[in-house]
Amino acid sequence: MIIARDRSALQELYYSYHPRLSRFLSRTTQRKEIIDEAINDTFWVIWNSAGSFRGHSRISTWIMGIAYRCTLKALRRSDYGVAVDDLSPLASDEGARRQQDAQDLHDWIDEAMQRLSPEQSTSIELAYYHGYSCTEIADIMRCNSATVKSRLLRARQKLRVLLPRLGEPAAGPHLDGA
Repeated sequence: MIIARDRSALQELYYSYHPRLSRFLSRTTQRKEIIDEAINDTFWVIWNSAGSFRGHSRISTWIMGIAYRCTLKALRRSDYGVAVDDLSPLASDEGARRQQDAQDLHDWIDEAMQRLSPEQSTSIELAYYHGYSCTEIADIMRCNSATVKSRLLRARQKLRVLLPRLGEPAAGPHLDGA
């Protein structure tokens, strides 16, 4: 039990939540050092304040809320921007094509998500990628459910406009000899 300062319990929690937190936080920043710092800070907070968890929400909601706030603090402390992942090439042409298609889709969605406010993109992430309810998102982001619903509505409206525009081929000069 973490509240009793059981290091093995913290280690077990860390290993079970680390991949989930990494995926969640990578939506906010691609900087591995920022993600690692936020995750470490998250577990430091958990270690020091496990007694403050009252069970009014799921433990995962409490942990995601801590991680979200730790990430915002880490980003404020840093001067880093968003970096793009480098994917290692696959051996086959078909595999490389599929990988490129997946990367293009990922980039397209990320481009649209980056044009949302941080609150909107985090709300979308928590709702659609992690399956949290509006009430749970409100707990994580420390706001009310109506605010979350409003953020989700505005984010979906923006995405409805942004995604088709971002999917259009880039207009540029034509090199047809003219």
